Amino acid sequence: MPFPTRRVMIFRTLTGGVTALVASAVAWARPAEATETDAESTTILAKTKSIPVGGGKIIQGKWVVTQPKKGTFRAFSAKCTHQGCTVASVSGGTINCPCHGSKFGISDGAVARGPASRALPSQRIKVSKGVIRLG
Repeated sequence: MPFPTRRVMIFRTLTGGVTALVASAVAWARPAEATETDAESTTILAKTKSIPVGGGKIIQGKWVVTQPKKGTFRAFSAKCTHQGCTVASVSGGTINCPCHGSKFGISDGAVARGPASRALPSQRIKVSKGVIRLG
């Protein structure tokens, strides 16, 4: 049985690589199918009773959930828009970044004090039966 030529080996290698690349691109681009159970299993951020009125809570270092006034809840990214540090506290009506002192409003995530120049990105949430979920 003769050995494959160099040309055949290069062709096989390239075809295998292209096939793998196409397969991964198709898998990545395929939209996830939503089902009714998915709506119920969205990420739970917090219970409403754990978020103080006029304050908030940092959740898993990814989100900040606030309650600017009783019964009104907001959620934002926990990444400071100045240099990407994770905010460290919510107090005095602001979300506070420890790295360079930026402060953001708890009601809209707007910059209350720089050096950050952009608001914290808001996150869509759903509040139901005392539970706050990403939504």
